[in-house]
Amino acid sequence: MALFKSGNPTLSDKRFRDTIIEDAVVIDDNAMTIKGTLNKFGFLFLMTLGTAYYSWHQFVLGGNVWPLVLLGAFGGLGVAIAITFKKDWSPYLAPAYALLEGLFVGSISALYEYSAPSGQNAYAGGYSGIVLQAVGLTFAVVIAMYFLYSFRIIQATQKFKAVVVTATAGLAIFYLVCWAISMFGVAAPSFIFQNSALGIGFSLFVVALAALNLILDFDMIEQGAKLGAPKYMEWYGAFGLLVTIVWLYIEILRLLSKLSKR
Repeated sequence: MALFKSGNPTLSDKRFRDTIIEDAVVIDDNAMTIKGTLNKFGFLFLMTLGTAYYSWHQFVLGGNVWPLVLLGAFGGLGVAIAITFKKDWSPYLAPAYALLEGLFVGSISALYEYSAPSGQNAYAGGYSGIVLQAVGLTFAVVIAMYFLYSFRIIQATQKFKAVVVTATAGLAIFYLVCWAISMFGVAAPSFIFQNSALGIGFSLFVVALAALNLILDFDMIEQGAKLGAPKYMEWYGAFGLLVTIVWLYIEILRLLSKLSKR
């Protein structure tokens, strides 16, 4: 029977189980702890904020942030793939991922904040406050899901995990197919980007799915600590949690953008 299941591919059953078996760690000062994981997540989060501020500031100064968007997106993806297969590199790769992800998040946030109709100056849309709203909602969702998990109001049962994992995998395949067909000049389904009722419903579904993945990630980290995973898995767990929270933030930002245009 599987020890864990998570919708976040960076926090998979096999990753934790193989690590514990390979290293055979006894629960001591060299083992993974929940507190240690949260401390490292806090460190990664501050690094993300740092580079996010840098990329945002570049936009405000009138710079072209699209190179930062691409560097953050593709660089972060490359590091994420590497860290998923080389868990023991987590103490070195997780900070690199946080820095790259910050470039992406800051740039995208600025583009949403100061979005303007096509053909106008980037600042024509003015300050909208959408990013502040997205940040507030993201923190609210994370805190709410943590308390729901802590008080076992929502439990990470095997059935719950199976549903969330399947839905997340299906969404990932859908996005991958849309990206693939766009390479051949075929437009992706319009509801992904448009502010129609279907488009808003789709965004609500994705936000809810990202939020439910937090339950699985909390459970994963807790179980990893109970089983005495190696200390470096604290970095891996913090990295995985950062992945989910950034995903949640971006989806909330997209949802608010759609709602603001109705």
